[in-house]
Amino acid sequence: MDILALIPARSGSKGIPHKNIRLFDGKPLLAHSIDHALRSQRITRVIISTDSEEYAEIARSYGAEAPFLRPTSISQDQSTDLEVFQHALQWLRLHEGYEPEVVVQLRPTYPIRDVTDIDNVVDILLQRPEVDAVRSVTPAPETPFKMWFMAEDNRLTPVVNSDLKDAYNMPRQALPATYLQNACIDATRPSVIFEQQSMTGHNIVGYVMEHNYDIDTELQLQAAQAAVAIDSADTHQFIAAAQRLRDKLAQGQDVIICCDIDGIIANLVPNGNYALATPRKEMISVINHLYDCGVRIVLYTARGSATGIDWDTVTRDQMHTWGVCFHELHFGKPAAEYYIDDKLISFEQLSQLATLLN
Repeated sequence: MDILALIPARSGSKGIPHKNIRLFDGKPLLAHSIDHALRSQRITRVIISTDSEEYAEIARSYGAEAPFLRPTSISQDQSTDLEVFQHALQWLRLHEGYEPEVVVQLRPTYPIRDVTDIDNVVDILLQRPEVDAVRSVTPAPETPFKMWFMAEDNRLTPVVNSDLKDAYNMPRQALPATYLQNACIDATRPSVIFEQQSMTGHNIVGYVMEHNYDIDTELQLQAAQAAVAIDSADTHQFIAAAQRLRDKLAQGQDVIICCDIDGIIANLVPNGNYALATPRKEMISVINHLYDCGVRIVLYTARGSATGIDWDTVTRDQMHTWGVCFHELHFGKPAAEYYIDDKLISFEQLSQLATLLN
């Protein structure tokens, strides 16, 4: 099955000149998206769409194809994704007779990705033929139900028209959850682009992520660079801590890992309908490996803590169906915007821990 990653990288950025080739963590920005695509288990071809031969050569040096240069007419500030993708897919169809089942947009301005998320997004399209497109989103920092349009005479009209009476006067906690597209991963079918003249079509599924590292400004670039620097420093300390855990296991001592479910073992779902959750297979594989190494796996979830709904049976059935190995399952974790913990580790570090405990 042909899954194309298309990386749009024009040369005329105004906010940050030549943004797509600015160095980030030692490599041009576009090189990170190329690397993500090449490490994906689903992507079968990686192509850059650029108007610059310099950018094309850089992309080729990092393993992408650059079989054409994008016309200047669709490389402007106001040029749309649809124009760029129509051009690329038409060129490939005309010159190579090539048309992928799925095309994935990986913007070069998003240099920090979990490759597993790419595969999960593609899997949604492959498993759900009724879906036109999948778009990565993150919880919106502000609710649009309290946003307004202002006319010339300063009269206000709500941005969101809904069945909720005077939604803008309601407590934020009582309003529906909203999500912001974060520009990390967009996937669609070429048929949607050609037949519906759209990047998304009508049936769009959201893939919920916790972070937004899209870079449009110098400040966002600095913030993303700081996040990478912190991760790098933490890694050295983590390796030493992991060795101590390995020694404890070798001595027959208990090693306990407490793991959340949603966003870790299960993909996040909108509106807390956990019955619709799907498994994160790579994460489950890591958890099961740690279980086999003798680590005690404790699952601790906030499911139902805010709503009072009993998700025990659904959750246990999911863990059984998905093949998750664990010793304990606890409900009652408080629902919160953020959790702060001095023993927090990332998925990448957990994978590294599994390797060290081998």
